[in-house]
Amino acid sequence: MLQIERYIRAETPAQAYELCRKKSNVILGGMLWLKQQNRRVSTAVDLCGLGLDKIEETEDSIRIGAMVSLRDMETHPALNALCGSAIADSLCRIVGVQFRNLATVGGSVFGRFGFSDVLTVLMALDAQVVLYNGGTIPLTQFAAMKPERDVLLYILIPKTPVQAVYLSQRITATDFPVLNLAISRREGELRCVIGARPLRAVSFGDDKQLLGEHITEESARAYAEDIASRIILAGNRRAGEAYRRDLCRVLVRRGLLALEDK
Repeated sequence: MLQIERYIRAETPAQAYELCRKKSNVILGGMLWLKQQNRRVSTAVDLCGLGLDKIEETEDSIRIGAMVSLRDMETHPALNALCGSAIADSLCRIVGVQFRNLATVGGSVFGRFGFSDVLTVLMALDAQVVLYNGGTIPLTQFAAMKPERDVLLYILIPKTPVQAVYLSQRITATDFPVLNLAISRREGELRCVIGARPLRAVSFGDDKQLLGEHITEESARAYAEDIASRIILAGNRRAGEAYRRDLCRVLVRRGLLALEDK
């Protein structure tokens, strides 16, 4: 059972950062994963008074506050216009609408969970994170970092035109993914991100130039085989390593061909 000794609604990001530096304190998000833990929290820090629950457009990016719900991301017109259905496709099978109305993008990104659909698609979109202490850094870099005491304020997605596809394999429709995949192409540069390995999502490019200007069935198959041979995968109770490697070949090939059709 989760036990909270003290609750504080932070008035500034600086206050939230100072409070979260103590290991026994924790930042509240949607309280969906946290409440399932068996632990005692000295101080629960609430960010809901900091105005981080908005999705805003700037001249060169879309800025998503850490307290924005997954449902708001899923249905936001500007995000859907930017990358088609990729973001909505990555979110629509996370448990249910009631859950997504509460779960926050900040909790999904800062937690860097191996099963995260959100982390995978945002990495493919070249997103950046804005941390109170750590500043602005690429999400791909942040995803590889060790956990540290900081406050995630915003996620930034570049507004430059992008084509993107999201795919996943699940045992049941709203279960955690066995493997997930997001592929994007922006200004001719391809990014392939694979998550739920069951480790954190990792990103690949086309360094070997296997795809060429136009993706074909043959080039998609060659690229998928190359990625499947290099990626580090593991097994857990949902699937074994060998099954995930077979899934990787299939999802990468399908994702590339779907991207070419956009």
